[in-house]
Amino acid sequence: MRDAFASRILELATKLGPALAFTIVCLGVTSVAAQPVSLDFTETPRRQPQPPPPVPPAPVDPGPAIPNDERPPGFVGADDTPDAFPPDETFPLPDRWRMAFPRYDRYPGTDHEAPQVEGRWWDPYKQNVLKGDYPIWGQNTFFNFTLRSDTLIEGRRLPVPSDVSSARAGSFDFFGKGESLSVEENILMSFELFNGNAGFRPRKWELRATPVFNVNYLAAQENGVVNIDPRRGTTRFDGHIAFQELFGDYELAEISPYFDVVNVRAGIQPIITDFRGFVFADFPPGVKLSGNDDANRTQWNVAYLRPLDKDTNSGLNTLFRDRHQDVVFANVTRQDFVFPGYFAQASLHYSGDRESTHYDENGFLVRPAAIGDAVPHEINVGYLGWTGDGHIDRINVSHAFFQAVGRDDRNLIAGRETDINAQMFALELAYDRDWLRFKGSFFFASGDDDPTDGTARGFDAIFDNPFFAGGPFSFWQRQGIKLTGTNVNLVNRFSLLPTLRSSKDEGQANFVNPGIFIYNVGLFGRLTPKLSFEINVNYLRFAETAPLKLVLLQRDIPHDIGVDYSLAFRYRPLLLDNIIVTAGAAGLTPLAGFRKIYTSDTLFQGFGSLTLTF
Repeated sequence: MRDAFASRILELATKLGPALAFTIVCLGVTSVAAQPVSLDFTETPRRQPQPPPPVPPAPVDPGPAIPNDERPPGFVGADDTPDAFPPDETFPLPDRWRMAFPRYDRYPGTDHEAPQVEGRWWDPYKQNVLKGDYPIWGQNTFFNFTLRSDTLIEGRRLPVPSDVSSARAGSFDFFGKGESLSVEENILMSFELFNGNAGFRPRKWELRATPVFNVNYLAAQENGVVNIDPRRGTTRFDGHIAFQELFGDYELAEISPYFDVVNVRAGIQPIITDFRGFVFADFPPGVKLSGNDDANRTQWNVAYLRPLDKDTNSGLNTLFRDRHQDVVFANVTRQDFVFPGYFAQASLHYSGDRESTHYDENGFLVRPAAIGDAVPHEINVGYLGWTGDGHIDRINVSHAFFQAVGRDDRNLIAGRETDINAQMFALELAYDRDWLRFKGSFFFASGDDDPTDGTARGFDAIFDNPFFAGGPFSFWQRQGIKLTGTNVNLVNRFSLLPTLRSSKDEGQANFVNPGIFIYNVGLFGRLTPKLSFEINVNYLRFAETAPLKLVLLQRDIPHDIGVDYSLAFRYRPLLLDNIIVTAGAAGLTPLAGFRKIYTSDTLFQGFGSLTLTF
């Protein structure tokens, strides 16, 4: 073979030249030294045979399934956690919410093991599928059930005239016994079905229904209080069923990576159009378009509402009985406006209250009011508002201003068509020091100095329920005081305004009224984490008395109303709002103006309430 190789080299050298032949010789020698090769270029070189593939191992028995003694914490409802796991290294867990935890006896003899905490369906403090902690369907649809009981016991003394058919023989005085006692129980059940984990992003959609079951009892001392018919006596027992919420909410668009969204909500829904509820605070049916922007620093609302009539004795919505009133509002709120922690809001309201005739559940005429010629009339009024709430440095600030303009086609006190031009202003300043909050506030609602001049200057709201100057703890705001010799109220229950309105719940607004000044000082404190108190003292004064002089046919009525003082306690034994006990007492010492209309007797109230929530 080597001789043939050499002769082949010599043949190539003669053809290619000495230098190239030398290079080929060197490569050839190296190749020959490595292994014998064949220089027969007519043959195809062969590869070395590959080793045979390894024999696969015999299958191993995986063994039995692994028992599962782990369970997710709390009450999970339908639990799909398997009783045993396959003996594989990996396997799917389709429910990412009901992840099981191993049993861990960290604290023997207790049921507060962490993270494994067992729950029961009736326990809202631990994870519970009924409280929206676990999805009820799929991985993103949740259900939340709320059950609440509100029990109220309240006693009061009001200026009540002796009825024509007196409850007692020998009642010759104009004013009779004004003491009364009321007991009220509300059972509220709320059912919420929503999509989306609200801990991470806004809900995609929501359905909510909140029926309320009411039972109420009133015991008075005079006839004509519980019913217009004196044969009904002095006591009344009544009940009512209402829907305070019945709506659907849907996210129309997501407009920023910060979960700024646009939502639409339709149905019976809670509406408070300003921070303190000065103009409108109710549960009406309607359609509301709302949204936020700039990482939730700006919020806005636009809504059309069609309120329902109210049940007279419970104050709740009737079952779909139309109020014949259109309400439209729009507002925009900006957080950290100029000052960090200060919220500013601009708003527009419109109320179109159509003419109608309506008697309340106790037989009293409330629309139109039984005053003057009692002619059905229509009121169209708009409100332009600027409100704020929050703090500027260490000073807590809350303020509001509203301008009302519109037309009443026949005001019953003026006896003619009137143009509405009225104002309202409120300011509260508070300072926190340790566990105490010192506050002072001022409230003004304009009054009408000339009831018959064709311009109504007394301010009235659409449906107010303000928390201001003592709120529901003060006597003036909590009690409705009927005006002597009429079927209208000087002030309505849960209102600050002396509007001479037949009923805040069922009557029409009246812009020919005396208006009011309220000067308030108050103190709020937390005695313990469970117990808090609030003290308020208010000085009340009519802005104008001309409407009262015209209605009562009295020549001289001073402006001073009286001094209102209240004290209330709030106790939460569990440090949460599941159990709340509230008790309060208040009084009103009349001054010259109130004494001219009523008597000089001090009026008082006392109440206690218990709220239980699941």
